[in-house]
Amino acid sequence: MNIETKRLLITEFHPDMARSVHLNSLDEDNRRFVPDEVFETVEEAAQTIAFLISCYTSGEGPLVYPILLQDATNIGYIQAVPTDDDSWEIGYHIGAAYTRQGYATEAVTAFLPVIMKQLNITEIKGICLADNFASMKVLERCGFQKQYEGMGLYQGAERRICRYLYCK
Repeated sequence: MNIETKRLLITEFHPDMARSVHLNSLDEDNRRFVPDEVFETVEEAAQTIAFLISCYTSGEGPLVYPILLQDATNIGYIQAVPTDDDSWEIGYHIGAAYTRQGYATEAVTAFLPVIMKQLNITEIKGICLADNFASMKVLERCGFQKQYEGMGLYQGAERRICRYLYCK
């Protein structure tokens, strides 16, 4: 995967990215909204990166790609994750030092047509906690339509969520 925008590069993980992945994962929003994607050590991040790299060749998800600035600074990731009902869900995280600059919207906008073509799908879901206003704004700016708001399973617990859908 190699998607380039004016400011970003979405590419594949390399083992040498473990430190930046570890550091980006430690911010409070990540701990609050996606605690299973927090890597307390560089070694944890390295193990996860090795698994994610293996997913590129197997074609099975999750398909997770780092988001880099044009100077190669790793600022987060974007992903397509298979769900239990044979559909796909988009996910993304921008490290706290890089938020509020439109990077998530830019990355999602560029990623959607490429990943949907690669997966041969015409729709993709977006699910977030109902109090994750930044994520909801990104989904809405990228053309996702809210389908549901209420209680639902999220990260293994019943939480107030919003479900969105993007159709090609």
